[in-house]
Amino acid sequence: MQRYQLQQYLAELLQVDTIKDYCPNGLQVEGRAEINTLVTGVTANQALLDQALALNADAVLVHHGYFWKNEPEVITGMKKRRLQSLLQADVNLFAYHLPLDVHATLGNNAQLAQVLGWQDSYQVAGIGPAGVVMGCDLSAPLSSVALAEHLSEALQRPVTACIERAAPIQRVAWCTGGGQGFIDAVAAAGFDAFISGEISEQTTHSAREQGLAYIAAGHHATERYGVQALGKHLAAQFGLRHHFIDIDNPA
Repeated sequence: MQRYQLQQYLAELLQVDTIKDYCPNGLQVEGRAEINTLVTGVTANQALLDQALALNADAVLVHHGYFWKNEPEVITGMKKRRLQSLLQADVNLFAYHLPLDVHATLGNNAQLAQVLGWQDSYQVAGIGPAGVVMGCDLSAPLSSVALAEHLSEALQRPVTACIERAAPIQRVAWCTGGGQGFIDAVAAAGFDAFISGEISEQTTHSAREQGLAYIAAGHHATERYGVQALGKHLAAQFGLRHHFIDIDNPA
């Protein structure tokens, strides 16, 4: 397919123009016009780019791209090497941040619910942009320890659990990535547990004092699934060759 066709399709699918973000969403680095092989990954780091070039990718699509608000504007060092890799190989870079977090079926939050086997999830109204926090009522209550074990098994990595809740957990909310700042709003909304990717110093105190079980399951680990689902969707829709590359990140 042509680059402009992919760009237009993704802009409409992910409703890019309706979402205010901290970075440009869409085509960030222009490469060749025709796209047959697509590589997806969480972050456009050098290791991902190197593997994409080895697969003769025409485009790389990621959740974490470049040109973030308040980052240095100069093209030097690491940034220069990354951009040089793309430009010399004439490879496109597409990046979708919040639009990929909140999409109702392909988004990180929705896909995490599928991985965890949670049905009937819903957007939690009144907390951040629509879809940035999701919730569900578990089919059967779990202890805090059992919830943490379920996450660790499903994501195949240890999680950091701030377990201060003795009562069983029925209502769970989550926000993939760096969503720990929503913890107070989640507690005020009456949830029993909150899951995100990261934990800050103050997160522990908020969880303890509000009787909320909090689990940090990994920024990278919780955001592996949206970009995979999007890549599979594009491959099926347009007959593209698709490769998902998981560059491990303990954070």
